[in-house]
This record gives sequence, C-alpha cells and structure tokens, in this order.
Amino acid sequence: MAAASPSSAAPSTPESTFWAEAEQHLVRYGGGFVHEIIERAAGSFVYTASGRKILDFTSGQMSAILGHSHPAIVETVQRQVATLDHLYSGMLSRPVVELARRLAETLPAPLEKALLLTTGAESNEAAIRMAKLVTGKHEIVSFARSWHGMTQAAASATYSAGRRGYGPSAPGNFAIPVPNAYRPDFTTPDGELDWRRQLDFAFDLIDAQSTGNLAACLVEPILSSGGIIEPPPGYFAALQHKCRERGMLLILDEAQTGLCRTGTWYAFERDMIVPDILTLSKTLGAGLPLAAVLTSAEIEQEAYDRGFLFFTTHVSDPLVAAVGNTVLDVLEKDGLDVRARDLGAFLRTGLEDLATRHEVIGDIRGRGLLAGLELVTDRETKQSSDELGARVTRRCLELGLHMNIVQLPGMGGVFRIAPPLTATEDELSLGLSILDKAIGEVTATR
Repeated sequence: MAAASPSSAAPSTPESTFWAEAEQHLVRYGGGFVHEIIERAAGSFVYTASGRKILDFTSGQMSAILGHSHPAIVETVQRQVATLDHLYSGMLSRPVVELARRLAETLPAPLEKALLLTTGAESNEAAIRMAKLVTGKHEIVSFARSWHGMTQAAASATYSAGRRGYGPSAPGNFAIPVPNAYRPDFTTPDGELDWRRQLDFAFDLIDAQSTGNLAACLVEPILSSGGIIEPPPGYFAALQHKCRERGMLLILDEAQTGLCRTGTWYAFERDMIVPDILTLSKTLGAGLPLAAVLTSAEIEQEAYDRGFLFFTTHVSDPLVAAVGNTVLDVLEKDGLDVRARDLGAFLRTGLEDLATRHEVIGDIRGRGLLAGLELVTDRETKQSSDELGARVTRRCLELGLHMNIVQLPGMGGVFRIAPPLTATEDELSLGLSILDKAIGEVTATR
C-alpha cells in the first residue's frame, strides 16, 4: 500500500483542484456545500480563500456562541491538549467533575447529575435510553417538526426531515402537532391558536395508539429546524402535566437554546418548569464537540440500579470538558444572558423595521439571539415559496452574509438567525442592511 501524501489541502491548492477532490472524495450529507473555501474564522466572521469576509449569522452550526476563535477558548485548548486530552472512559479528571458540578449550579433542583458526551444526537440517545430503562417502557413522543439527531433513537424522534428511505424507525415513536401561532390548526373563535384544545387532541391520539408503554416526551423549548417556533406561555406546564398523568418523563433538548442564547441561561426558565432530563450540546462547547445529559439523583440512581450502559469512546473526555468550563467562565464574567436579551431586542427592532419595507416578510419570532424571519409571497394567504427563500439566501451570501433558511412543506422560507452572543450592534446592523438589500433586489426581479 502506498504511503498517504503528507498534505491533503494546503492553502496553495488551486481552487479547481480543491473542488474536484471534494467532489471525488466527500460523501454529501445534507444537500450541496456552500461553494466557498473557508480558510479561517474570527469573531463573527469567516474568511474565504479568495479574501472575502462573510458575516456569520448562524454561529457556525448554531454552536459558536462566543464567536469563532475566542481567545479564552484558544488558550484553554492549547493548554489542555498539551496536558490531558483523552482518557480511558472509566477514568475521571478534574475538568470533568468541575464541569458537572458547575452545570448543576446553573440549574434548579433536582437536576444535579451530569453525563458528558459529544454531540446533540448522542446526548438525546443517552437521555432516551435512560428514560426507557428507568420507566420500563419504550414509547417516545415528540413534535411533528422536531430535530433531535441522526442516530437511531434520536432520528426516530425527528420528524422535520430524514425519515424517508431508511426503513422502519424505532417502534413506539409518535408525533404531536406543533403549536404554531402564525399557522394555527386549532383556533379560538377569534382565529387565535387554541393550543390547549390542540394538546388535548394530540394526547387523545397518543392514548389511542399507545400500547401502554409511554416512556418520555422529547421536545425542544423552541423548535429550530422546525422554523423557530416558540410554544406559547403555559404550553410546557400543560405538556408536563400530560406526561405526569401517564407516568412519562419530560426530556427537554436545549441544544440551541441552552446557555444564554435566548436571554436566560435556559429557555425552560420562562415556563417555570423543571424537566426530568435536560440535554445540552452545541452551545456547551461553543463550537467544539461537547454535550451533556442532566437529570436528578433519583433518576440517575434508578438507571444505575438497572444497569444503565452508555460507555462511549469520548464520554468524560477532559479536553472538551475544560473548554466547557471556559465557556461557563465567559458566560458568567461577561453577563452574556443579559447581553443576549439586549442584542435580541436590538435585532428584533431591526427585523421589524425590515418588515415595514418588505411585504414578503410574513412573521418575526423567536427569543433573545435566536430569531426567525418567515418569508411569504402573500401576507394574507401566508403562501410560502421555497424559491424565494433560496434566492434571498444566495444573494445574502454573495453580499457577505451567511444565512440559514428552513424550507419545510407548508412552512415557507424561515431564516434561522443566531449570531454569536459576542456580536456587536454594528455587526448586527451590517447583517440587517445586507438582508435588507438582498430581499429588495430579489423581490424587485420577481
């Protein structure tokens, strides 16, 4: 066998060669790639091989809440990787125990036990596995536009995409409708969303389908891939009551909403509830692969007594745990929960201003620095257009702004806007001005 070449993609690689090699050797895993070679990133921007500077309005994959290459993260990685990076999964290190303790200190009782993993899918996989073992049941309920990951149990609880063509999902997975105030299915006499009637109807259907083995309800406090949909106040308390009636555990997936992004440390704080199990990922590592499952001592003890097994290669890894501690340091020191509230209000005002000038903006929603902007071709009918969203997204990138558009049947084009919590008002204003220009140019040629 010939030896591998020492360099796979040095900066001097011609662009044509780069894309030829990408086409020849990469598995495509979710549509096409952005046709830019990214050389580096810093703060709120990524920089291309051609010298372009692109404002990142998605924090990478909705993860880099401290921006790219934050000095504190860089320093921690350099120090930790030279000291202690990876261990046998049964060994413990100080960063792991410290992070578990500190996460517990940010949460209400009884959430005090942590399992440190890598990705959101893995944390949801572990949470579902734990819930099934503890309850002795196997049925899982999730929102019809959910996204919880691509591994087996997480993918079986994911309904926004990726279900066709893969054969049977895990048995006992059920979907309930999303309480979408902009596109209500159950309405009050005045046309508003009647979420209580919707929730009652949903669980009537769940009860009709269940074999008596309802283990857990796994949901996002704000659905992101589902179109930045925030259930109304009171919804999650009512949902938790439905779970309690049936002996189910409530699992909240705060991959994108956890750790200050919505203006509070956790999105569930608004609803005055405490989940049985909480999963964190994306924001916990600020762009590095770190996730966590948090639960009560009672649930953890029951799982342990029943032989809970989730022994993975990178469970309790010290390198990323040290990064997680640094993330908490920066969030606390810089008061980024308050900053997310303030910048979120600034961003929303800017988006509302755009809506006064562009009839294609149908709805603005979200909380803190997780905002949704839905594009429609007609405000009265709320007619969606995948083509419109795709064209605006493409024009934004050409103008120097990276945006993420959700395009689901019946949803229209919904921009998921999630800049770093470290972004400045000037950077948000720049993004708003580019979006304004892109929408204007695209609609002018329709």
